[in-house]
Formats: sequence, structure tokens, C-alpha cells
Amino acid sequence: WGRGPLAAIRRRNPMDIMTTDFQPFDDAFAQRVRDSFDKQGIMGHIGARLGEVRPGYCEIELPYSDAVSQQHGFFHGGVVGTIADSAGGFAAFSLMGPGDGVLTVEYKLNLMAPADGDELIARGYVVRPGKTLTVSRAEVVVVKNGQALPCAALQQTLMRVQGRADVVG
Repeated sequence: WGRGPLAAIRRRNPMDIMTTDFQPFDDAFAQRVRDSFDKQGIMGHIGARLGEVRPGYCEIELPYSDAVSQQHGFFHGGVVGTIADSAGGFAAFSLMGPGDGVLTVEYKLNLMAPADGDELIARGYVVRPGKTLTVSRAEVVVVKNGQALPCAALQQTLMRVQGRADVVG
């Protein structure tokens, strides 16, 4: 455990994994992510906003409203999963090229606490980029009275789509 190429990864702070050193395919990656985000009807429908975007990293913020709640007044779990999936997906997309598309192949979502608060923030980051498949994670916090509480964690696999005009962005 103490030696070899993975030793530094094992020793670092788990939150440091969100600090990426990835190089984007092109300098317009952030604008491509913003344009793709704006095309997602679901993000507009639920009132989500795109936050910070950098190579291999993306934040999505969602203010609370009755439209995104469940019967007990918490954020609905489906909405938590929706912004987590998109944050991880856009983190992966930031490392892809112009003309590429991205689709989620699978994801696992753990709901760790009721999403009871004023705002959700999903922070997606790439764990391992690939030519065809990319693995990303997203951590979701719920903010209440200025305090952030982790409420969900997602791991996903995403597929780069190339050569299809109907799947760009």
C-alpha cells in the first residue's frame, strides 16, 4: 500500500481528487459545456444553474422550490440524481472535442441524507478519462442556513459519441 504508482493517490486527501490537472481538447471547452447545458430542457425546467466549469470538473446549483420537492418538503431524490448525473456528465464532456457528444452508460447513486435545505450543489469530476468511456463522480451537498451537508454521491460511466450529428454536445 505504501509504494508504487498508486501510493500518492492513496495518501492524498479524498477531496483533492476534485482538483483536476486535465488538459482540455480545445480552448472552447467551457463554452461548449455552457451551450450544451443551455440545450438541456430538464435543467431549465427544474431551475438549475451552471456554476464553475474547468477541465474535468463541473458544478450545478439548484435552488429549492415546490416544483422540485417530494411530499415531505425535501428535494426529490430524482432531482438530486438528475443534477448529479449532469454535473458528472459535463465534467466528462469538458475533456471531449468539438463535435463529440456524451451519453451516460450507467450510474450508481447513494442518497446519504434527506436533501432538506435551500439549495443543492452537485460537483462532478472526472476520475478516469478515456477514448470511449470516461468514469466520473459527483458529490451533492444540500445547503441549509449557510451550512452544507453531503446528501448524495454518484459514480457513473459515460460514453463519448463521435460522428453522429444527432448526438453533439
